[in-house]
Amino acid sequence: MNMKTLLLPLVVALAFIGLSSIFVVDERERALVLQFGQIKAVKEDPGVGFKIPFIQEVVKYDDRILSIDTPVIEVTPSDDRRLVVDAFARYRIADVVQFRQAVGVGGLAVAEDRLASILNSQIREVLGADQVTSNTILSSERAALMLRIRENARVSAQNLGIDVVDVRLKQTNLPDQNLDATFARMRAERQREATDEIARGEEAALRIRAQADRSVVELTSDASREAEIIRGEADAARSNIYAEAYGQDEEFFEFYRSLTAYSNAITGSNSSLVITPNSAFFNYLADPYGGIAPPDRAARGAGSAASADSAAGDAVNVPAVDGASN
Repeated sequence: MNMKTLLLPLVVALAFIGLSSIFVVDERERALVLQFGQIKAVKEDPGVGFKIPFIQEVVKYDDRILSIDTPVIEVTPSDDRRLVVDAFARYRIADVVQFRQAVGVGGLAVAEDRLASILNSQIREVLGADQVTSNTILSSERAALMLRIRENARVSAQNLGIDVVDVRLKQTNLPDQNLDATFARMRAERQREATDEIARGEEAALRIRAQADRSVVELTSDASREAEIIRGEADAARSNIYAEAYGQDEEFFEFYRSLTAYSNAITGSNSSLVITPNSAFFNYLADPYGGIAPPDRAARGAGSAASADSAAGDAVNVPAVDGASN
């Protein structure tokens, strides 16, 4: 019983020591075996590794491609137009031994601080170089500038055991104060263009309106001329019809003219005529034959017709006179 009691702690201690001497490295990591801060072994392949318990320790580093965002900085290209640049980089630990020697126990935090300084320095140097303007940075040549920044940063980061895989400029903007001034200039430019467009539109509208007014005048003149021509032709046709009708039956024409004169003269409720009773105007009204001429009527002939015409001419509306008969 005493033997079992003594063996159990021994077995536990041996198991603990055995487990403490084993470590596992997966495919995403690389490991360093350190003894009193000194590098004793490098484990780069995934699998099981061994170390001396309590004397040696294992430090693991990520073997994947890592990302770092640089602080936002202001750069001044050769055209003195300041820009605010926000960038990021992709990197990996290429040499774990050199990385450990460079950053010590600080690990990735110290390495990223130093790498951010390197990136900012290279961004300022490349974007602030001669012949690099703000238009160059904002154009398609931006890719070549990022490639130059990456190559320069890669050379500088070799001392850290880091390989800079890629550098990208996320944003390249104007500072707030410059941005407001730029927007103001853009608004002024757009307002000027709008004013020019409005002026051109008003000019075109005036030109079209003047052309339309001239067309209206021309069409109205042509229509008036054609109307006068048609009216003249109609008056001539009417005169011809009257002449032909008078020539066919002079007696009927005289009678019709007298009736028309009566209709035009005796109209309305306040019309008055000042005329003698024996006037030729009332020949047909005073004629006992009702306008049917006896045989001697033909002797009157043209004289009666002239009297009817004269009576028709006398059939005018005149103001009422005291003592006149209706």
